[in-house]
Amino acid sequence: MSGHNKWSSIKHKKGAADKKRAKLFTKLIKEITVAARQGGGDETSNPRLRTAVAAAKAANMPTANVDKAIKRGTGETDGVNYEEIVYEGYGQAGVAIIVECLTDNRNRTVADVRHIFSKYGGNLAESGAVAWVFDSKGEIVVKCDLDEDEFMLTALDCGAEDIEADDGEFLVYTDSKELHTVVDALKSQGLDVQKFELTKIPKNTVNADDVAEGLLNLIDKLEDCDDVQKVYANFEISDEVLEKL
Repeated sequence: MSGHNKWSSIKHKKGAADKKRAKLFTKLIKEITVAARQGGGDETSNPRLRTAVAAAKAANMPTANVDKAIKRGTGETDGVNYEEIVYEGYGQAGVAIIVECLTDNRNRTVADVRHIFSKYGGNLAESGAVAWVFDSKGEIVVKCDLDEDEFMLTALDCGAEDIEADDGEFLVYTDSKELHTVVDALKSQGLDVQKFELTKIPKNTVNADDVAEGLLNLIDKLEDCDDVQKVYANFEISDEVLEKL
C-alpha cells in the first residue's frame, strides 16, 4: 500500500491534536445512531455499530452518550433521521477526494460541500468520478513493543493483509469484511488494539508538495463541516514540506 503512510500519519496526528471534542462527539453520535438504526442495537451482531462504539470509546466518549445514541437509532427514544451521502471531487493538483456525510438536510449539505470545494481550490465532481481510485479496507491501530518483522508475522497469522509502522504504533490493514475477525485475533495474541475502523486506501497517489498548504486547508475545511463524517484523499507530501508547514 505504497504511499498511504504519509496520509495515515497526517490523519492520526491531526486526530491526536484535535481539541474540538464537541464536534468529534457529534460525528461519532451520528454514526452510532445510523449504525443502530440499520443493524440493531446489539454490537455482537452489528459490525458497523461495534466499530462506531469502539471509535467512541477511543475518543473517551462517556458511556451514557453512547447508550443514548444507540437508543435513538433503535427507536427507543426520539431522534433525527440521518441520510448517508457520499460526494466526490478534486483538490489541487488533481488530488482525488471522497467526502462521506450524514445529514438531515441534503440540500444544505451539498451546498456546504460545494462551497468549500469552490472556495478552497477544489471542485465537486460527478458520482463515480474518483471512487475507483480507492479500495475499501479495514484499518487497525496497534501499540506494541515488537519489532516490525516480528509484528508483521504475527499480524499476517491473524489475517492481516499488510502493516505499516507509524511513530511507535503499527497500522494493520485488512479486507473490509474481515476487520472484526482480525481485531479479535490480534487481541487474542495479547496485543493492544488502540482503534479500528473502515477506511479507503488509494490505489495510487499524487505528489502534492507544490500545493500542500492549500490542499491541507481544503481537507481541514471539509472535515470541519458539521455534516461531514470522513474525508479521504490520494495525496503524498514529503517530510521536508510537512516540516515547513
